[in-house]
Amino acid sequence: MSEDLALRARRSDIWIWALVVLATASVVAVAVLQGNRAPPPDVSRPAPAVTLPLLGGGMAPLPLGKVTVVDFWATWCAPCRFSMPRVQQLWAEYKPRGVELYSVDTDDASPDRDAQVRRFLQENRLSFPVTLDDGSASAAFSVASLPTLVLLDRKGDVVFSHVGTLTAPHEQRLRAAIDRALSP
Repeated sequence: MSEDLALRARRSDIWIWALVVLATASVVAVAVLQGNRAPPPDVSRPAPAVTLPLLGGGMAPLPLGKVTVVDFWATWCAPCRFSMPRVQQLWAEYKPRGVELYSVDTDDASPDRDAQVRRFLQENRLSFPVTLDDGSASAAFSVASLPTLVLLDRKGDVVFSHVGTLTAPHEQRLRAAIDRALSP
């Protein structure tokens, strides 16, 4: 009889753990889908006004009036490292068509931050201009995790956003959104 109770208890434990795993997977899936979803075309929101220091000196306001990709990243972020070559390629391809890249490094301020970011760009063969966030841009755009990529149309409205690694399918969606933003 004790074996029968032990077997029932084990089955009950398995069902409970299965429900916990299913519930967790559901919450994660919804969060990922919400983070990777672009706002519907008729529900865009205005981008905040941001001006950040440029790596190497000077100040760079967020370009308004142009289609702009805003990319939040950090040197320590592995998904950022994976995404950066795709961002570099997109910028190189779309720059002649008037698309701007506002690349935002979110590393913590430190005495060697400039050198660290320069080293990162050189090691990864990245040539786009970089701004250094003091936390104000991340807060203004409500960036909760890295990488976060946002697309602004010519009116300065956020028309696409993506949180996480920029994989091939996500890149295709971004390209489609850029093409829509560039169309008259």
